[in-house]
Amino acid sequence: MENSNIATSFIEQIWNHKHFDELDKFIHPEFKDYSLPSSMLANKEGLKKWILATDMAFKHNTVIEDQITEGHKSVVRIIMNLKHIGTWRGIEATGKELSISGFRYFKIKEGKIIEHWALIDGESIENQLKSLPHGCEIKEKEK
Repeated sequence: MENSNIATSFIEQIWNHKHFDELDKFIHPEFKDYSLPSSMLANKEGLKKWILATDMAFKHNTVIEDQITEGHKSVVRIIMNLKHIGTWRGIEATGKELSISGFRYFKIKEGKIIEHWALIDGESIENQLKSLPHGCEIKEKEK
């Protein structure tokens, strides 16, 4: 499988469809996930626990918008479509549907993912769930 296909198939099969029986097909034995919360091990089991924890808070589907693959590195720009079905960051399920953009970066070795980083804006998710404005708010100084 080409490196670009490894990244996209991983997102589709593992994140979107939870085919954990195929995890070893994608994950290198020396895999390290730099995107997981510090409370989780940065390995294959930590990744699986994170996906399952995400599933408890959101029905989610990741769509790949763009991809750049060069050699053993692949970057994807994604849109995560979410439906809030469980408690997340202390916010009880709202049923709200929202979308968030982000990036995933993969290093591939011997046809498997050996390293993973992600940039997903959790603050934007929280703001959408709380119906707060997105981005920075600038207030004028009172005189």
